Amino acid sequence: MHILLIEDDPTIGDELEARWRAQAWGVDACATLAAADKAAAQMRPDVVALDLNLPDGDGLDWLERFRTRDPHTPVIALTARDRVTDRVEGLRRGADDYLVKPFSAEELDARIQALQRRSGATRGERVEFGRLVWLRQERQALVDGQALELHPREFEVLGLLLRRAPRLVARRFIVEVLAERNVELGDSAVDVYISRLRRKLAGSGVAIKTVRGFGYRLEPESEAGGRRDAG
Repeated sequence: MHILLIEDDPTIGDELEARWRAQAWGVDACATLAAADKAAAQMRPDVVALDLNLPDGDGLDWLERFRTRDPHTPVIALTARDRVTDRVEGLRRGADDYLVKPFSAEELDARIQALQRRSGATRGERVEFGRLVWLRQERQALVDGQALELHPREFEVLGLLLRRAPRLVARRFIVEVLAERNVELGDSAVDVYISRLRRKLAGSGVAIKTVRGFGYRLEPESEAGGRRDAG
């Protein structure tokens, strides 16, 4: 999971960033809407956590602009505005959830995970990266319209890489996601699936790069430079 956190209170921001990184979640933290604009243009977050009172403007105004570019990424508003009319306005202007300060960090984590699950169910049907297309419902991955022959677990691992490309995907994250789907495997089994996927993706225009000690990421083949791990 990768979160775009927009929060100008350094105590709250630092606490949440440290908490989420400890859970192996990626975090881009911004204290202004101007910084958030730059971060949103450079990344594809899984969830946005948005404070509404920022030093350079109202978070809801930013959210309306963000929604013109990205109507799907879930956004949870974090604010001290606690009236019903405030919550209704936030939801109407593009927020998917609304949490009033002060809040429990555990509740925020749970709400973020719920948003990601719902988002994955709706926007995870089709993912494209270069010439590669991953189709959840059809259980197929296509290169130039031609289906790759993939084992079901290879299909799942490829989907995890694609949905976060070109960001890094931790090996432990792959193990944990598959375990949630009742697939028990260890780090060495993940390496085997990555090695098989590399062979099957040869000539597709994309390649899997190993970041030793951390995990993998999907890149355009020219950027990966033909590098391979020992798998």
